[in-house]
Amino acid sequence: MAADETLKKVLDKIDGYRDLAIELETQMTAIPALAPENDGKGEAEKAKLIRRFLEELKPDRIEEVNCPDDRVPDGYRPNLLAWFEGEDPSRTIWIMTHMDVVPPGDLNMWKSDPYKVVVEGDKIIGRGVEDNQQGIVSSILAMRALREAGVKPAHTVCLAIVADEETGSKYGLQYLLKEKRDAFKKEDLIIIPDAGNEDGTMIEVAEKSILWLKFTTIGKQCHASTPEQGINAHRAAAHLIVKLDRLYDIFNQRNEVFEPPISTFEPTKKEANVPNVNTIPGEDVFYLDCRVLPEIPLSDVMDKINEMIREVEEQFKVKIKTESPQTEEAAPPTPSDAPVVQALKKAIKDVTGRDARAMGIGGGTVAAYVRREGLHAAVWSTLDEMAHQPNEYAKLSNILSDAKVFAHVFLQK
Repeated sequence: MAADETLKKVLDKIDGYRDLAIELETQMTAIPALAPENDGKGEAEKAKLIRRFLEELKPDRIEEVNCPDDRVPDGYRPNLLAWFEGEDPSRTIWIMTHMDVVPPGDLNMWKSDPYKVVVEGDKIIGRGVEDNQQGIVSSILAMRALREAGVKPAHTVCLAIVADEETGSKYGLQYLLKEKRDAFKKEDLIIIPDAGNEDGTMIEVAEKSILWLKFTTIGKQCHASTPEQGINAHRAAAHLIVKLDRLYDIFNQRNEVFEPPISTFEPTKKEANVPNVNTIPGEDVFYLDCRVLPEIPLSDVMDKINEMIREVEEQFKVKIKTESPQTEEAAPPTPSDAPVVQALKKAIKDVTGRDARAMGIGGGTVAAYVRREGLHAAVWSTLDEMAHQPNEYAKLSNILSDAKVFAHVFLQK
């Protein structure tokens, strides 16, 4: 069978999978795979369901890489690997998804039960349907289409469905990379369908460094009518907030791979100080969220911040302490011309007619763990970015379209 005919046969099969996509989403949504940090029981029950889905595809082998965790009833967090041998086994195409979800939040914000799927036209609604069940379903449908068409993938395919993405990946991808590192080769194509944009034209290849800072300013509390008897920690902190805006001018490099193409330094959370109006606060706490281009060392940023702190301390006679709730140096980016990027671009163009481009983001994804291992990963999906929101939805058209893109990649020589 000619390559074009084979591809058309596979893609035509995916067109008929709408009801199956709804069924898979419905069954998975009914099992709230919440981490113990979110008062959940972990992913074991959901993993058993997903394993049944995978076994229906008759993989050449299934592995379950279980990470011990005595906080959950089953005592482990499951990571599933389903392997499908290809014509050329020298390279593996990985589709990495995660089975855990976040809690629904305020139930009053939901129009329906978060754990019971509702279908409204092209939208399927429920907790987890987009984050990350869309990727799970799309990858399963892509492989199902190849199996039903009697076609082998060009290279070996592994559907990796992991635990613990929402709370740090210690029991998920990080554990998998440690225990199964020899399964990953530099030549592999690694696709993580856990971020994207509405038309599927963003292929995420790079992330900024993340630096979160907590500033605690210590002065001296006193009555507001006698300010000379105290030291106003709130005023000093306010001056520091304004001074920190200078970071935009100091670190003004641009990198057009990213959107926005600059580093950002934004004051965010502000803790309450005194409860009444007529007291000058002796302590004040605020936070700064920094997303820094990977070519700028975080140590350089901290040096400048510490200079500003010393200036404010001297001017207002306060003490300022800094803590970092999160510090994450950017992982090495995936090159824009890496084989995984080129494969996705070709598939997206052929399936949707759109031109995708490699981009960087300010947020963090699990691709960072992969890239730190010297492997090239691309984060891609077509979605409306409904993750963690009330009334989370995925579009069925996106699920099927993404499945076609994956199937196209599976068939590329």
